[in-house]
Amino acid sequence: MQNKFTKITKIALVLVYLVIIAGAVVRMTGSGMGCPDWPKCFGYYIPPTEISELEWQPQREFKKGQVIIVEETLRVAKSDFITANTYKDDNWELYTKHDYAVFNPTHTWVEFINRLFGALAGLGTLIMGIASFWLWKKQKKITILSWVVVFAMGFQAWLGATVVYSVLAPAKITIHMVMALIIVGMILYILNAANEKPRSHKADKPVKYLIFITLFATLIQVVLGTQVRQFVDEQIMVYGDYAPEFWLNAPDVYFYLHRSFSIIVVLLNLYLAYRITKLNLGYSKINWVLLMLLIEVITGMAMYYLDFPFSTQALHLVIASLLFGFQSYLALEVINAFKTRKTL
Repeated sequence: MQNKFTKITKIALVLVYLVIIAGAVVRMTGSGMGCPDWPKCFGYYIPPTEISELEWQPQREFKKGQVIIVEETLRVAKSDFITANTYKDDNWELYTKHDYAVFNPTHTWVEFINRLFGALAGLGTLIMGIASFWLWKKQKKITILSWVVVFAMGFQAWLGATVVYSVLAPAKITIHMVMALIIVGMILYILNAANEKPRSHKADKPVKYLIFITLFATLIQVVLGTQVRQFVDEQIMVYGDYAPEFWLNAPDVYFYLHRSFSIIVVLLNLYLAYRITKLNLGYSKINWVLLMLLIEVITGMAMYYLDFPFSTQALHLVIASLLFGFQSYLALEVINAFKTRKTL
């Protein structure tokens, strides 16, 4: 059962990363408000594809909770009914969560697919939680943490709803992103704990401290990056989608903090890699960390100097989450090395 649980956990991890990828595409395309309500989309389980589906029409059947756009506001059906020949305001109530009432079919379906991936990841972690009961007698912490992940996914879904209700408030987007990384870290911990293969890593205190410093530095860098992304979103609203050369025109302080701090992050990881290699400690995942860092630097420079080439924004965000994942697992390997040394 241990091997099956490990496979289930790996699938759950992949599904969570697919949600992060889908979220990056949502951010890249500006589709965050593609579905202005939650958990449905314009009151539908399967969202509309044309504006006519969100317009009032005579002799049309509506279900309770379905949404139409009237005079740039969202109106929600109070009950099941069939419209008469004239619009009657008594059948509708104003949507009060926010005042955003724009329909863009592309944005709607991009956001809807993101939510589908979220539901799939939630199902994957639920299956992981159920499967963890078979390990209860042997490793209770795996079962407990697996269910913490299940509830964390529910909390993450609620955070997603608050992001929509706030019309993409920057602070809520940042919390939403950090929570996704925390979930990744917990699943990696479960995966590491369930792995019974013998480790051949060597313990080294400076490396132990360094890996946690670099992990924390990466988390700070991600938070700064979300603030830069918010500035870019505001610039897009001013200059439009087809003027990327102006998106980083006169950037705010977060951009300079993000760019400068990236140098610190790179130097810390390079020194960590140097020490691991010099002492032959056996932490091969540091090579993946360096590769992720290289791609991050390249995509970051491309966005600034080449005016946001296609997909660089999404790639930059996804690679940052992968970098955090590899660093987290590397940290767990370092901890295991010290545990192994104590038992010898």
